Amino acid sequence: MRIIHEAYLYQLTFLPGFFPVNCYLVEESDSLTLVDAALPYSAKKILQAAKKINKPITRILLTHAHDDHVGALDKIKLLLPNVPVHISSRDARLMGGDTTLDPNEPNTPIRGGVPKNLKTRADILLQDGDQIGSLIAIAAPGHTPGSMAFFDTRTNTLIAGDAFQTRGGMAVTGQLQPLFPFPAMATWNKEVALQSAHKLLDYNPSLLAVGHGKMIKRPEKAINNAIIKARLNLKHI
Repeated sequence: MRIIHEAYLYQLTFLPGFFPVNCYLVEESDSLTLVDAALPYSAKKILQAAKKINKPITRILLTHAHDDHVGALDKIKLLLPNVPVHISSRDARLMGGDTTLDPNEPNTPIRGGVPKNLKTRADILLQDGDQIGSLIAIAAPGHTPGSMAFFDTRTNTLIAGDAFQTRGGMAVTGQLQPLFPFPAMATWNKEVALQSAHKLLDYNPSLLAVGHGKMIKRPEKAINNAIIKARLNLKHI
């Protein structure tokens, strides 16, 4: 596991040289917020990282319910049974393997590793604009119908989940990057993802932290270029 520390944010990366999967610890004055739960074997390393920071994990936030973001959730919840799990009310259904669509949603299939045997369920269902500690929840559907990003109001850091990828090249989710095609292959709806990318850019993040790939400082230009490329690609479909 690789750890990179930026201000209040700790990026924990598993399989960094092959298939990087990130989760994050966000430091508050007296506690930590865990954003995503990486891979099934990641629990021990996540808890060790929190111990080194010397603050307790008091909440778990999930950007979405794919396997590589909830992998260690059952093990962590077993060890931290009183720590509440937060996820969007929409993706809470995916936690139980429900891939049905709502009548008002685009009729494209939900893709990617939807959990089949996850025991943990959400304690708190998030809505767009909810504040959790120093983080604001931002609805950012596209990769999944209920994907969320989290914005740190102290530093303007954007934890975007899989709304963007930086591994294999900066891209809006759903746009195929040949060097790392997996986020695109697991994306529910490209058009909705592009709308969410515009929304996230409006927050003017100072640091972009994603589910797969390294963090980007001052990411406005990179995000804008990725949006332009995605828009052109969709026009050609």
